[in-house]
Amino acid sequence: MTEIPSLALVTGASSGIGAACARQLASLGYDVIAGARRVDRLNQLALEHPGITAQELDVTDQGSVDRLAAKLGGRPLAVLVANAGAAFEAEQIENADLAGWQAGYELNVIGLVRTVKAFLPSIESSGHGLIVLMGSTAGYIPYENAGSYTATKHGVAAIAGTLRLELSGRPIRVTEIIPGMVRTDEFSVKRFGGDEARAAKVYEGVKEPLTADDVASAVAWVAGLPAHVNIDRMVIRPVAQAAQHKVHRVLTD
Repeated sequence: MTEIPSLALVTGASSGIGAACARQLASLGYDVIAGARRVDRLNQLALEHPGITAQELDVTDQGSVDRLAAKLGGRPLAVLVANAGAAFEAEQIENADLAGWQAGYELNVIGLVRTVKAFLPSIESSGHGLIVLMGSTAGYIPYENAGSYTATKHGVAAIAGTLRLELSGRPIRVTEIIPGMVRTDEFSVKRFGGDEARAAKVYEGVKEPLTADDVASAVAWVAGLPAHVNIDRMVIRPVAQAAQHKVHRVLTD
């Protein structure tokens, strides 16, 4: 009898870290469901990488999450990478765009809880489940002009710690991946309302910020550990970033 590959679900998989996680987990032999709203991108990802199945998923929509949970048909879920998230504004709190704050909270916090809640029974039924929450160094150290993002990522850190306590004694690992400066195609552009020049300034002079594949490699490593080994938190920064406010930049005239 042919053994069915273990199942993994990656949310926010249409680009960046999520797409990289889907590719690397598939390379490890997982049967990967890549979930996101932009199905055209997911279809291309699935076409290029055997082992990946595209699935429309909006974690801010309860119906969308419930439909995917039902599609599992009772199949155990070995790995959930709850990656869907974004920053929607970059203003000082006194000038806060409250719509951006609300969108960030709905996606990064409520969407995360909705996803974990819906798939937890499938994760537990695997007998050795892993939940990976995509946090950020912003979830531990706030910085200027990022109140909405840092607030939601502090929420992710709290959710990770709470889950670990509440799931104690059950066969589920909970890992929070905490990247620092990662350069992806879309994150900063979205954060600055499509202003590509302003987004580029974030990485100006930084020779080698992290890439999506760097972060995905950490997720794949955690997924490959024995089931009794839990990595609570993993902070990942580029060498150029010694701390949140200490980044080595090489600027030319």
